[in-house]
Amino acid sequence: MDCCQMVTVYVLQGRNRRYVGITNDLARRLAEHRSGQTQGGRIIKEFVVLHTEQYSDYVSAREREKFLKSGAGREYLDCLPKERSRSAFYPP
Repeated sequence: MDCCQMVTVYVLQGRNRRYVGITNDLARRLAEHRSGQTQGGRIIKEFVVLHTEQYSDYVSAREREKFLKSGAGREYLDCLPKERSRSAFYPP
C-alpha cells in the first residue's frame, strides 16, 4: 500500500443489518459489494453507505474498524442520524 494513500473505514446499512469494513479504494469496494463478490454483498444485498471515516494509515483504520464492530461501536452507530430513506438502497 502506498505510504500516502488514505484508508477508509465504512459502514453499510442494509434493511436489517449493518456491515463494517475497511478499504483503500471505496469506489472499487462498493462495486464489489453491489455485485455480490464480497461477504458483505452477500449478507446485505441492498444497502446505503451509512458512515465513512478516512485515516492516513492502515493500523489506525483497523483499530477504528474493530471499535465499530464492538458493542460500544455498535451503540455509537445506533446514534448516527438516520437521514437516508429506504429508497436510497443500492440494488444488488
